Amino acid sequence: MTVQARAAPGVATSAPDFVDRTYRKVFWRLVPFLMLCYVVAYLDRVNVGFAKLQMSQELGFSETVYGLGAGLFFIGYFLFEVPSNVILHRIGARVWIARIMITWGLISAGFMFVNSATTFYLMRFLLGLAEAGFYPGVILYTTTWFPAHRRARVITVFMAAIPVSGIFGNPLSGWIMDTFHGAHGLSGWQWMFLIEAVPAVLVGLAVFFYLDNRPSEAKWLDPAEQAVIEGDIAADGAGKERSPHSIATVFRNRQVWFMSLIYFAFVTGQYGLTFWMPTIVKASGVQGNLNIGLVSAIPFLFAVFVMVGLGRSADRMRERRWHLIVPALCGAAGFVVAASAGSTVVAIAALAVAAGGVLTCAPLFWSLPTAFLSGAGAAAGIALINSVGNLAGFASPYLIGILRDLTGSTAAGMYALAAMLVIGSVCVFVTPKHVVNR
Repeated sequence: MTVQARAAPGVATSAPDFVDRTYRKVFWRLVPFLMLCYVVAYLDRVNVGFAKLQMSQELGFSETVYGLGAGLFFIGYFLFEVPSNVILHRIGARVWIARIMITWGLISAGFMFVNSATTFYLMRFLLGLAEAGFYPGVILYTTTWFPAHRRARVITVFMAAIPVSGIFGNPLSGWIMDTFHGAHGLSGWQWMFLIEAVPAVLVGLAVFFYLDNRPSEAKWLDPAEQAVIEGDIAADGAGKERSPHSIATVFRNRQVWFMSLIYFAFVTGQYGLTFWMPTIVKASGVQGNLNIGLVSAIPFLFAVFVMVGLGRSADRMRERRWHLIVPALCGAAGFVVAASAGSTVVAIAALAVAAGGVLTCAPLFWSLPTAFLSGAGAAAGIALINSVGNLAGFASPYLIGILRDLTGSTAAGMYALAAMLVIGSVCVFVTPKHVVNR
């Protein structure tokens, strides 16, 4: 008899119905709240793209200075990622995620005091240190609550926070910058950093009281529901005998480094899009910060539907590779068309295709390494893959800034993003399907 069947004595419905109801309950309890946390996180991470529209001119930043500053976030992120996730694994998500969010909120507010390239670089680096561990920590947290065959949809909905932050955050940032510019002697970009930092601190405080570290601690689950989840997670872990089980073996595992390469390629496209979207939209002919924000929201709105649809499909079919390859290639095509588009309408449509592709790759990617990582190896492995992959967040905006200064346009940078997505697709294709299709 299965764990699920034993876990629901006296329940009138069949065991599969009970299991599905249990996971729906967990989904609606945790995932929307985690998504809210990531909306706040991502907004504070990339709102520098909107600040650039005023800040670069006021402070005399070149495109290269902006690109380097935007990317330095990921150097700090890289240095503290693995230690942060190991700490989370030991002390629990509730305390550590709350700490992360409150710290980055305070640092993000401090951006209003940036007055030179040096202070810009320093603050971006410190923001990366503060936020390190949040994203891989949540990915690790989902492995405590959902087995592999239910995880793609969960991670996809969680990461829909990226386009959602663009849908609401871009118009909000544009509105703040236009409305508050000059108030009390502060520029619009300074007000934007201050106002948009407040939710991170408030939501961080809420995390401490709302999240439970594991099913056995969740008072909102009855014992039968806890047994279902813990039984499934135990069975999931039993199929990972070949997983690296210690931090040291993770760093020697070739499969983990190969996953890092794939993620680096996809993240290159993701951050190239999110950091430079306002600049690309402005270059297409759209004027006014609020208008740029509204138009920038269109590609992100399209991406939400693509992400959720493909996440459901990947779990239903238990197929991972082609659910990554197809959107990555579509994203590459979108960048190429957008770079050569002769009209605003065509450029925005192409950016929508690019956004749907690249933003879908990131959540579906995590179905690959979490299919073979477990225990302490999972904590270190997920953090290592995420930290190495997110170095693309440094390389991508910096490269595009250099190419834009050299060529006077964003076209060359967008072609480079497309090439990286193709490389990532090829790497996914050569990944053995029996390793990841679970």
